[in-house]
Amino acid sequence: GGHGPLWRAPPFAVIPAATLTISSFARAAKNATLTEMIDAVPAAAIAAYAARLKARAPALAPMLPALADLESEAIFVLRETAQAFSKPVLLYSIGKDSTVLAHLALKAFWPARPPFTLLHIDSGWEFRAMAPFRDALVAATGLDLIVHRNEAGLREGINPFVHGSARFTDVMRTQALLHALSQGGFDAAIGGARRDEERSRAKERMFSLRSPGQGWDPRRQRPELWRCFNTRLPPGHTMRVFPLSNWTELDIWRYIAAQEIPLAPLYFAALRPFLERRGALIAVDDERLQAEPGEIVRTEMIRFRTLGCYPLTGGVLSQAQTVAEVVAEIAATRQSERASRLIDFDAGASMEQKKREGYF
Repeated sequence: GGHGPLWRAPPFAVIPAATLTISSFARAAKNATLTEMIDAVPAAAIAAYAARLKARAPALAPMLPALADLESEAIFVLRETAQAFSKPVLLYSIGKDSTVLAHLALKAFWPARPPFTLLHIDSGWEFRAMAPFRDALVAATGLDLIVHRNEAGLREGINPFVHGSARFTDVMRTQALLHALSQGGFDAAIGGARRDEERSRAKERMFSLRSPGQGWDPRRQRPELWRCFNTRLPPGHTMRVFPLSNWTELDIWRYIAAQEIPLAPLYFAALRPFLERRGALIAVDDERLQAEPGEIVRTEMIRFRTLGCYPLTGGVLSQAQTVAEVVAEIAATRQSERASRLIDFDAGASMEQKKREGYF
């Protein structure tokens, strides 16, 4: 936690009003131009990071022994995956966990490139700052990337406002993922899920068997005693792999600090316009946001503990603008990072049900 900042998040343009209606905000945004409000890609941090990887430069500060053990375990799982499966793929959401996972993959196979590509499922509703960061990181590190969208869902105009979060997530996330995995012929999908995030994820194994059609049955998962993994696949089955299963959110942030891994700027506090909906602070990320009666736009210092589709991802009030400040903030909090993800609270569509249907 003693690291200095990699960079300090630039503030958003401040709209000269304490509160605005959504329509007046849209007019103000057009006058100021939307591009002035996009979080800038931390280009210098990404370039420095890529240079350190190329030079195999050691971390500036030694890691805690517990972090070194977690890193070793994750690298072992990644290497085991590369050896056991014919065509694995690493799911890249642009979030902190999958960025750490990409970093671990680079370390695991250096100086060779990781023997699998990255796959990003793009719903069309991610925060605008996410794709530029993804593209800059991939270009700097030389990783291969596939971006997949559900084109049928886009043609139908599926969105979280008209069709609801459950249908939107099913069509633009779950079905898109299943189609991408099937189309690509991938027999193992590596993801950054952690057991501490949510109850159903605590039931996962590191190597999680999926039935034909990518279905998940928690009662049919294989034991993993003494880190002995059964990677054999029955006909038609596939595997999901979770190298970060034993990490916590605080472990992730401490590892980011120790390894100086660049992240999307949304993880750091800045002046951002948002409205409050069902207790969640929803960013006004573009003009598509549809306000409900009585909602007003406020501009305050907020950041996001988890990233995804902006209408379904709430922020938190925060002053943490550096990695060290985020580490201190996370160490003091007792609330799960997914408490601000609206899809986790869909009526009649629990996270476990989503996972049984193929959601990652």
